[in-house]
Amino acid sequence: MLENTPFLCGLVLKHMRLRPFAIFLILGAILSAPPLLAANAIVHDGDTIQLGDVTYRLDGIDAPELDQICIDDHADPWSCGVDARDQLTKLINGRAVHCDDLGVDKTSKRRHVGVCTIEGESTSLNQQLAKQGLAISVEPALKVHTKDNAASARADKAGLWKGCLVAPQEFRIGKKDGALIGGSCRADRDKEIRAVLFPEDLAQPPACAAAGFRRAFNCRAKPAGK
Repeated sequence: MLENTPFLCGLVLKHMRLRPFAIFLILGAILSAPPLLAANAIVHDGDTIQLGDVTYRLDGIDAPELDQICIDDHADPWSCGVDARDQLTKLINGRAVHCDDLGVDKTSKRRHVGVCTIEGESTSLNQQLAKQGLAISVEPALKVHTKDNAASARADKAGLWKGCLVAPQEFRIGKKDGALIGGSCRADRDKEIRAVLFPEDLAQPPACAAAGFRRAFNCRAKPAGK
């Protein structure tokens, strides 16, 4: 118990200082940065890139949302969604990217699902992101199955797995009681951790409020009954 005291005190104190000022600063910075260019590819977020007029969601993986906050291995809040996007941009590093088009994404007809690979490499970005712990594995997948890649990253506490977060799909729907994943999750600090991962709603831009949305920045739709 005593050996955990610094961690517990640090997390509680950080959490107390976080709200509302620090979280506001983190979230405010997140959407101030536009999509990043990587040669012929535009990186929108940690698992979405655009080639020409076509936007691709990388098959078999799911990266944190741009406005998603995680906790790192020092119990500090971490804008992991922005970091995932930036790491994908660094991984591409200005090189040409090719995507195998797997068809229109059933979750959003504005984009396609793809298996994307950097020119001259044999391993897809889909697999590399899972192996480096920059995205989690998801099923069903159309072609690329990244379960083994993600398991390796989780065992090594690489990338996202070094910290604590909720799965991106659970963050998107606001599932505050979703499973906590990552090497820094603490069952005895569950309430404090969730308060960091799901901060209080902040003031919305007028356009979001007018349209009936609940979150600032990306304007997520209100859950039913809210």
